[in-house]
Amino acid sequence: MNISKIKAVVFDCDGVLFDTALANRKFYDEVLAHFDRPSLTDEQFLQVHMMTVANAVSYLFADITDYDPVFHCLKQIGYQKFIPYMKMEDGLAELLTDLAAHGYIRAVATNRTDTMQKVLEDYSLDDKFEMVVTAADVDNPKPHPEQLEKIMARFSLHPDQVLFIGDSIYDQQAARAAGTFFAAFKKPGLEADIHARAMQDISQVLQINK
Repeated sequence: MNISKIKAVVFDCDGVLFDTALANRKFYDEVLAHFDRPSLTDEQFLQVHMMTVANAVSYLFADITDYDPVFHCLKQIGYQKFIPYMKMEDGLAELLTDLAAHGYIRAVATNRTDTMQKVLEDYSLDDKFEMVVTAADVDNPKPHPEQLEKIMARFSLHPDQVLFIGDSIYDQQAARAAGTFFAAFKKPGLEADIHARAMQDISQVLQINK
């Protein structure tokens, strides 16, 4: 891995920019409760935490064919009230500032859809990224590499100029398919070029730490 070639750092959202476990669990548990279903099991949570909302609905309600009532419920409940349960990762703001100061492109590649902009606004991060690509912006969400490919195309980047930071097998697979470098965040079990336990580890790898 040639660190000197990297020009862009791309972040996943859930589990990287934010600890969203509590928020996501509360959200899906409320949806399930509306249909008199039990709360998420740990295995179900691990799956939906990586998925788009549409895929999560298909997974959690695999026994039905008409998902319209579920999507109506999702819209009625909304995600906004769960945003306060999200916790921004320690050291993130400092890392984003340092990346900008050193000329790095900062981007987000997430399987979130219409909630991402509100999340960034609520945590004063909406001006901290040069590009944000959600599942709504592509035909194929992660683990497909389209999100990363879209970012590379926008800035005329080669795969070896991109470091993607993620925390799931979907992220790992997207990075490998796109040919970018991959940093596994707090997930030592993933195959990665870098294993980071904190945002400061990314700073140290890129040699931009103070």
